[in-house]
Amino acid sequence: MSTVNVRVSVNGEAREDAIEPRLLLIHYLRDVVGLTGSHVGCDTSNCGACTVLLDGESAKSCTVLAVQADGAEVTTIEGMSTDGDLHPLQEAFWSEHGLQCGYCTPGMILMAAADLLARNPDPTEDEIRHGLEGNLCRCTGYHNIVKAVQKAAADGGARPAAEREGVA
Repeated sequence: MSTVNVRVSVNGEAREDAIEPRLLLIHYLRDVVGLTGSHVGCDTSNCGACTVLLDGESAKSCTVLAVQADGAEVTTIEGMSTDGDLHPLQEAFWSEHGLQCGYCTPGMILMAAADLLARNPDPTEDEIRHGLEGNLCRCTGYHNIVKAVQKAAADGGARPAAEREGVA
């Protein structure tokens, strides 16, 4: 099978890899790059477990070919923390009990919420619920997930701890 080169920045690290043109971004991230935080849930784009940030916007990586990400910046759940400090969303999900099994949390909840807060740093409860539509969690009932996003927004939104002023 023929290969093509793809150049991608993953969590701030420049990469160049020879891959099959048909390789999905989720499989590139997990199998080639070795970042397994994003999960394969349904392979149909219904669940959102594979969601990453692609050039700052949430994207379901099971619907994107890796070659389509050529030249792009990809952020996975592994890239959300800064120098060992949890991202505000990670902190909020922990403190507000916004997860149970955790399968959906990295790709589906955190990345969708990060995209939402980047676009709207002070969302209402309805805006949060709308922002998480299309992302399935089979365990939590969403109540604590919404509370976690509200807490993250109140604590400084989508910015990492190192960039927030006055937040410990």
